[in-house]
Amino acid sequence: MTALGLPDTIQACLFDLDGVVTKTAVVHAAAWKETFDSFLRGYDGERPFDAVADYDEYVDGRPRADGVRAFLDSRGIHLPEGTPDDPPDAATVHGLGNRKNELLLAKIRTDGVEAYDGTLRYLEAVRAQGLRTAIVSSSANCRDVLRSIGAEHFFDVRIDGVVAAERQLPGKPHPETFLAAAHDLGVEPSRAAVFEDALAGMDAGRAGRFGYVVGVDRVGQTDALYAHGADTVVKDLAELGGKE
Repeated sequence: MTALGLPDTIQACLFDLDGVVTKTAVVHAAAWKETFDSFLRGYDGERPFDAVADYDEYVDGRPRADGVRAFLDSRGIHLPEGTPDDPPDAATVHGLGNRKNELLLAKIRTDGVEAYDGTLRYLEAVRAQGLRTAIVSSSANCRDVLRSIGAEHFFDVRIDGVVAAERQLPGKPHPETFLAAAHDLGVEPSRAAVFEDALAGMDAGRAGRFGYVVGVDRVGQTDALYAHGADTVVKDLAELGGKE
C-alpha cells in the first residue's frame, strides 16, 4: 500500500460528492423526508419516510427520479413518470423529485455547504502524488456545490447529474458514471479507486471492477458498506494517510 493508503497500482481517484467531499448527505435526507412525508399523508396508514433506513436503502447516491421510484415501489405506490420539467407539486415521479430539489436548494441557501476537512487534505495529497481525480455524483447541483466550497480545482473530470443526462448514463448502483470518469481520465477501471459513502455507490464500484473501493462511513454502516463491496471502510479519509 502507498502512503495514501491505496494499492500501488492505482493511478486515479474517483470521489462521490455528498457525504464524501461535502457534509450535504444529512441535508439531502432531510429534504427527502419532507418531500415523501408530505406526499404519504395522502395514503392512509403509510408510515413516514425513515431518514436513515429508507434514505440509505432507496435514495442515497441515486439520481432523483430513480430514488423516487425505488422508495415508492417499496411501499407499493406507483405514479406516472411525468417529465423532467414537471412543477414540484405534480403527483408524478419527476414532480416529487423536483420538489425534493427545491427543498434541498432552499436548505443549502439558508445553511450553506460545508466540506469535510479530512477529504480536502486527502485530495491535496492525492494531487501532490500525481494521481488524477474525478468527482462522480448523481447531483445536478454538483458544480455549484463545488464552487461554493472552493473545491472545483481539485478535480480533472466531473461526471454529475447534468453530464449523465447528456450522455444518457444510468446512475448508481450501475457503474456507468464511474466508468465514464475513468475513461475521461484515460485510466483503466482496474487502476482507479472509488470513494463512496452510499451503498449504491459500493454496488457501482463492485460492478465496475474498480481496482479499489473505499467506503466512507459517516452514519455507522460499516458492515453494510463491506457487504456491498468495500475493500476498506474509514470514518474519514484522513485515516488513509497522505500527510506530508
